[in-house]
Amino acid sequence: MSERVLKIVMQVVRLILGCTFILSGFVKAVDPRGFSYKVEEYLQAANMDFPDWMNLPLVAAIVICCAEFVLGIYLLLGLRRKFTAVATLIVCVVFTIISVLLVIFHPVHDCGCFGEFISLTDAQTLIKNIVLLGLAILLVRNPQVAKPLVPEGWQWIVSLYTCVFIFVFCLRSVYYLPLIDFRQYKVGADLREMVFPTHDDIKPEEISDFMVLDTLSEDQTAQILFKKEPTILIIAPLLNEASTGVTEKLATINDWCRDNGYDIFCLTASPLKDIRKWCYYNDAEYPFLIADHTLLKTMVRSNPGVMLLRDGVIRNKWSANNLPEVEDASVDEKELEATAGNNGKILLKILLWYLLPMLLIIMLSNLIKKRKPKLPKLLKVSNDADDTNDSYDSNNSKNSITTKNTKTMRQKIVAGNWKMNMTLQEGVALAKELNEILSADKPNCGVVICTPFIHLASIAPMLDTSVLKLGAENCADKEKGAYTGEVSAAMVKSTGAEYVILGHSERRAYYGETPEILKEKVNLALANGLKVIFCIGEVLEEREAGKQNEVVAAQLKGSLYDLTAEQFANVVLAYEPVWAIGTGKTATADQAEEMHAFIRAEIAKQFGQEVAENTTIQYGGSCKPSNAKELFAKPDVDGGLIGGASLKAADFKGIIDAWKD
Repeated sequence: MSERVLKIVMQVVRLILGCTFILSGFVKAVDPRGFSYKVEEYLQAANMDFPDWMNLPLVAAIVICCAEFVLGIYLLLGLRRKFTAVATLIVCVVFTIISVLLVIFHPVHDCGCFGEFISLTDAQTLIKNIVLLGLAILLVRNPQVAKPLVPEGWQWIVSLYTCVFIFVFCLRSVYYLPLIDFRQYKVGADLREMVFPTHDDIKPEEISDFMVLDTLSEDQTAQILFKKEPTILIIAPLLNEASTGVTEKLATINDWCRDNGYDIFCLTASPLKDIRKWCYYNDAEYPFLIADHTLLKTMVRSNPGVMLLRDGVIRNKWSANNLPEVEDASVDEKELEATAGNNGKILLKILLWYLLPMLLIIMLSNLIKKRKPKLPKLLKVSNDADDTNDSYDSNNSKNSITTKNTKTMRQKIVAGNWKMNMTLQEGVALAKELNEILSADKPNCGVVICTPFIHLASIAPMLDTSVLKLGAENCADKEKGAYTGEVSAAMVKSTGAEYVILGHSERRAYYGETPEILKEKVNLALANGLKVIFCIGEVLEEREAGKQNEVVAAQLKGSLYDLTAEQFANVVLAYEPVWAIGTGKTATADQAEEMHAFIRAEIAKQFGQEVAENTTIQYGGSCKPSNAKELFAKPDVDGGLIGGASLKAADFKGIIDAWKD
């Protein structure tokens, strides 16, 4: 599968999974108390007991719907892709196992996957979960393919906002009543038509199970629904679990109904002893009728709740936390009635409450990420006599071509040198990870990875060259011909690579590369459109003998001084104190700055000050995340040529991020 096709496929996978989890979480969050009843069924089927004070089903319901919604947003926006992919797989595995058990044992009726919004059979649930599991496996195998829509530094804001939104929405739905009612008993529903249908096209499953009996088990359904007077129904599924903090308000509602010609009944599934107890302790004077426990929990998601009927139509519903205010005897009867809600409009309003701030966050984060800081004006360097002095004095600031301000004129580059490490598969994986990380969190410097030859052609197509460029670790000093095992500059260029490392101390030491050989390599690389990272530096004996300046000057002169200024503009220098490579020793920031300033002064003498000011000089001696910031803070240090630390994405990113401080 090509990279482009894979990206399209994974975008579709992410979209399907994300939308499914968002829908599932949201419809449960609309009615978390209803979903808690389903959770309670699962717990009872598993013979799990829990104290009543814990209200475990409701807590679990809120946690599940919030987790699903947040996971769906993560999938849709591409946040924390590896974590999200693994979490999605775990959730899909658990859901699939549960659906298998549902098919085999049928412990509950309707899985409750989408709350009351969509009802699925056990077989349909299993098929759905198997499909989602397959998509989750694809996602785990390719978590980094799709780019995140939110920069890394802003993802915590999106996460926090999403968690707070869905949690508060859940609590609102629990405290009051669901804003969107997917049940039969919603405001505007005609109970007469549902219980006693007059149309032949009404299907049996559409007929309501609404039935109420008096305490003598006489059917009172028709008498309730066909009453001429408006009727208030107090819905209390179990009186021994009902809130007693609203009994005074219920008594006030009872008095108001008596004064205004309303009938009032309390519908409950409680036994007679609980009804008597309720009346005794709460001075309840309203009559009681008996109804099915499940029916009452479906009618109003509150215990107790209140429902208003007029002409058999549900005109309004209230939870125990917002009972109608009827203390004033002059309350207009019409004020108690609510307009039947349009679920589409209500849903749109809810989504806009979430989407508008979210879109603002996404737009703002990407806008800030794309903005480039304005470069300060450069200090003009004077051409006095001291600038042309052939001698170099590290303590004489006039001999140093640059200042901290002029550094911004040069490109900052952090390059990784993988050396002879990484199989092809490991290298492709690392390159893909780096590409995704840097695409999500744009670096403040140029970044190059220089890989073994076998990696180049495979890695080049997958890189976003605006954040990550590719280079080779070497090339031949011959244009072409019978040179078995060699790789020419033209071959390197043909893979899509843009850089090549030449003159590395290991090539000089182990393979006897002389200044003349390196001169040929440099010329061929530049002729084929490659940019050269040219390494220079002294060994320990030369440093201890105080010959570092002499050695470095000779290396520059022997391989680069035949170039024109235009050619030299495509050369990046990498100062690598050989004694600090792989030894655990590191040149101090001051030592590095001293050598970099000397090198820049030497370049100025050969090619002029303007070229020197624009030449990038990297430091290449055991640079790590822990010392990169200090090194890069020096005026003449323009980045790093990184060895071992470039083989781990986190370490390499830590060095790159030193430019952000």
